[in-house]
Amino acid sequence: MGLSPLLGLTLVLGALAVVTYFVYASFAFGAGYQPTPRRSVRQMLRYAEVGPSDVVYDLGAGTGAIVFRAARTYRAQVIGVEVEPLRILILRLRRRLGPDSDRIRIVWGNLFHLDFRSATVVTAFLWPGAMERLRPKFESELRRGARVVSHCHKVPGWTPSAYDPATDVYLYRWPEAAAAP
Repeated sequence: MGLSPLLGLTLVLGALAVVTYFVYASFAFGAGYQPTPRRSVRQMLRYAEVGPSDVVYDLGAGTGAIVFRAARTYRAQVIGVEVEPLRILILRLRRRLGPDSDRIRIVWGNLFHLDFRSATVVTAFLWPGAMERLRPKFESELRRGARVVSHCHKVPGWTPSAYDPATDVYLYRWPEAAAAP
């Protein structure tokens, strides 16, 4: 017994609405959705030398590529920050159903209202304007030795200690990044 044409059409339109929301509605929250490529995720975590003693803040966590890899592979404590409600639901569901949930905290909110004092690593794939707005917070709140790793966009006014053109990943070490010429 097959689906009625009306039910089939309803399911297709519903799926299309969810996909459209997932991809485009995030612009209403400040940034379009573009997942960080796996190669870049691996390079970001390698560059930052993430380990079990780290507290990683993933800004704009999306569906959790960095969050879950940092917790599972590197055994770090991870705080994934996301503003978009559907992605928060996905992150929380993945956290609940997956391993290492005790290492992961999901925060639904504005990343500009965070306190970065406990962060040893900050990862980001954010637009240039967001990186510029975050710089003063980083400078006033990051502890000495913290690493900031960004995919695609630089932290304006900072000098990276490493850059990988193959994955477009920048590594900054605080406070050396701001002091470099």
